[in-house]
Amino acid sequence: MTRVVVVDDQALVRQGIRTLLTIAEVDVVGEADDGARAVEVVAATGPDVVLLDLRMPGRDGIWVLEELRARGVDVAVLVLTTFDDDTLVLQALAAGARGYLLKDVTVEQLTDAVRTLADGGTLVSPSLTDRMLRAIRSGPVPQSVQNAVVEDLTARELEVLRLVAEGHSNRQIAGTLHLAEGTVKNHVSTVLVKLGARDRTNAVLRALHHGILR
Repeated sequence: MTRVVVVDDQALVRQGIRTLLTIAEVDVVGEADDGARAVEVVAATGPDVVLLDLRMPGRDGIWVLEELRARGVDVAVLVLTTFDDDTLVLQALAAGARGYLLKDVTVEQLTDAVRTLADGGTLVSPSLTDRMLRAIRSGPVPQSVQNAVVEDLTARELEVLRLVAEGHSNRQIAGTLHLAEGTVKNHVSTVLVKLGARDRTNAVLRALHHGILR
């Protein structure tokens, strides 16, 4: 069963998410109402996925992402946001979030997203790509994205990257391209190296910024 930590400063939101996920047979192993507490709960419970609100009093969601990275905690983080600030979401993705969802999503969309991230995928949908393109063009762009030095990708690597940008896991990409999952994993690793990216989402952001994906 997928294990999840819910981080949101509103108790009603946390309770609602817990209820919905429990019905969908997703195990909510912890909750937190601020960033500092979130880091403690994640360290104590070792979840597969963290559902993270960005706007919280005290330590916010960006701080949580940066603190988890600084501590070497490798956990899939899914941002839950009202999406009223493109720059903030862009910062979250650059800081290590593996995807985002609006808070008005359906139960099916939420559970599918949680399972996608738990399976190693990302949630970078075409709608996110469009919003991020506009944000990248209008700036400001995080330095980690802006200063990337990238190498040319082969046709196959670009094909894999496009599927990554659509949120597919290695297994799904392997099925789509009729490749072995290990081969896809190698392609993804090569793409990360060539784009100077630390993870799949950061690779998509850098590819967008440098015009590799349009």
